[in-house]
Amino acid sequence: MKTLRIFSWNVSGFRAVLKKGFMDWFKKTSPDIVCLQEVKATKEQLNSDAEIEGYEFYLNPAERKGYSGVAIYTKEKPLSVNYGFNHSSFDNEGRVIEADYGSFLLYNVYFPNGGEGNRRVPYKLAFYDEFFFYVEKKRKKQKNIIIGGDFNTAHTELDLARPKENEGNTGLLPEERQWIDRLINLGYVDTFRIFNSEGGHYTYWDYFTRARVRNVGWRIDYFFVTKEMKDKVISCKIHSEVHGSDHCPVELEIKI
Repeated sequence: MKTLRIFSWNVSGFRAVLKKGFMDWFKKTSPDIVCLQEVKATKEQLNSDAEIEGYEFYLNPAERKGYSGVAIYTKEKPLSVNYGFNHSSFDNEGRVIEADYGSFLLYNVYFPNGGEGNRRVPYKLAFYDEFFFYVEKKRKKQKNIIIGGDFNTAHTELDLARPKENEGNTGLLPEERQWIDRLINLGYVDTFRIFNSEGGHYTYWDYFTRARVRNVGWRIDYFFVTKEMKDKVISCKIHSEVHGSDHCPVELEIKI
């Protein structure tokens, strides 16, 4: 049995975060796996800048340049890697990488934002529906599943600093929060809440209002695991001390 440290981080532009100490953080942290969201770059744009010795690198960019995109760094090469989830309406935005490690399936996901004026909320909810329909089919064969990434939804009022002011905004709409309820009812576990039931712990802060200084944030980045994996979870931590993006990394430690 071994211990794995898996990180998830919405970097809000990989080329930007590379200039803000990402490689220093990476070398100091020495993770087993890192899941990045909102990469906003192609392999051609990254060139050799993204290479890290001792790690495999997988990238699923959006068709639209400078938008969305997810990537994975991993010490151990997965048995297989899939990009997207076989749904043409969603796969063009580069939001999912599936990595099969044999003993578990890992999904790195950048869930859609509801958009200005909540105009993309129907798209976001349809994405939730189709993605978890796909994962549930996989779950029939592989019970150990990890889903990490930016869910773009605060589950409860504990998960953001100002719930009253955001009642009508995407990220806290009842239909979005209900999806997290459905996910938990399906037998997925919010790993951070295994260890911490308090508010005040956030993973995203608005840049323009300098919200991070005042810790006026949202917890919208998660690691969920299937209930069959719950006893394998050692810890889940939010690294709010790490800067470089408007999000911070979340760390999941598991025994495999």
